[in-house]
Amino acid sequence: MKQASIYLHNHFAGILTENENGYTFQYNLDFLQSENAEAISLTMPLTDKPYQDKVLFSFFDGLIPEGWLLNIAETSWKIDKRDRMSLLLACCKDCIGAVSVIPNNTEE
Repeated sequence: MKQASIYLHNHFAGILTENENGYTFQYNLDFLQSENAEAISLTMPLTDKPYQDKVLFSFFDGLIPEGWLLNIAETSWKIDKRDRMSLLLACCKDCIGAVSVIPNNTEE
């Protein structure tokens, strides 16, 4: 299982998880009730229900670098370009925009 804490404008917004069933994103309940609550993406409006899919959500997949920068990431960290969650965890801690993806230490 791979997991990341998702931050929006430095506020903890929720948890993204990859497991054998696919991907889940769950907004943090404290974030939902705060005055800072806003959706991380138009495709993922605020809700207390988890988002689930077999493939990485397009918003998160869009944060992963492309082209020569992706090639550098693949070569430097020896990550297969099809392993989208590992690329997200390795490359998107401090990505452009309001969202940060911070890897959580989890057991495989």
